Amino acid sequence: MPWIVGVSGASGTPYAAAVLRALLAGGESVDLVVSRASRLTLLDETGISFRDAHWRDDLRDWLARGADGKPDTFDVDVDTDAVRYWGAGDLAAGPSSGSYPAKGMLIVPASTACVAGVALGLSKDLLQRAASVTLKERRPLVVAVRETPLSGQTLRHLVALDDAGASVVPASPAFYAGATHIQDLVDFVAGRVLDSAGVPHGLYRRWTGELGGATRPA
Repeated sequence: MPWIVGVSGASGTPYAAAVLRALLAGGESVDLVVSRASRLTLLDETGISFRDAHWRDDLRDWLARGADGKPDTFDVDVDTDAVRYWGAGDLAAGPSSGSYPAKGMLIVPASTACVAGVALGLSKDLLQRAASVTLKERRPLVVAVRETPLSGQTLRHLVALDDAGASVVPASPAFYAGATHIQDLVDFVAGRVLDSAGVPHGLYRRWTGELGGATRPA
């Protein structure tokens, strides 16, 4: 069964790329939903135009880039059998139904508009609909909200998602893992998203209870 990965329009496309790379490297299958707003963010942050007709090539280009925007930083093979792409406007897609088998859903990054839509059950596009289905089927839903500061309204929406069973994971990197590059900070957030979903990975150095670990070689 696949993990559904939803990418909303919030800034933070490197977080999504890191999550996708880790899932594919771990042998997981992915159903990918890229919102219309996220295409604008992806174009702004990477220069990549994500096209329905050429999604596999565009996805490969995206995942090969590092968090600093440098191309060909990662060697990524987008296996046809491992990734299935669904258009955000396709409300008849597989993930729109509870009978469609899936392990759960990761929304990374999650914009405040996306958070509100999921919390209110609006289902205005496939991303929101798939998230609503994930909640009603009692499957894991991880929402990596990326915004600051947070308004009271958004905080209430996040509490509603927590009450509904979702895991709210703010895109807030830590420094105890010994980050020396922007990619390390991105990978920490991606790793915490995967931790919340119970997906094994090796994206960051875990806390062991020893002070000063961040200053020692990995």
